[in-house]
Amino acid sequence: MTDALGSIDKPDAEDEAAESAASKKTKRGGKRGKKGPFGRLAVFYRQIVAELRKVVWPTRNQLTTYTTVVIIFVVIMIALVTVIDFGFQEAVKYVFG
Repeated sequence: MTDALGSIDKPDAEDEAAESAASKKTKRGGKRGKKGPFGRLAVFYRQIVAELRKVVWPTRNQLTTYTTVVIIFVVIMIALVTVIDFGFQEAVKYVFG
């Protein structure tokens, strides 16, 4: 079984038996039992760390490629908007003198 909360992995039979015995003793409402604000905050940060461990981080080469593509796209869009703006400016000058 994984350490991450909310995992879809099925627990082993031994874990199932231990959990059912433990749940009969103290039923606190599952994961969101009455822990208080600091306990809930700690669970929240543990969940964040668990999700960040699942992320597939890009390599340096991929990151450089993605950054270059984004910068080129932004420069092209700036040029396109500039040309359209200049065209509208000339059209307004022509219409209104």
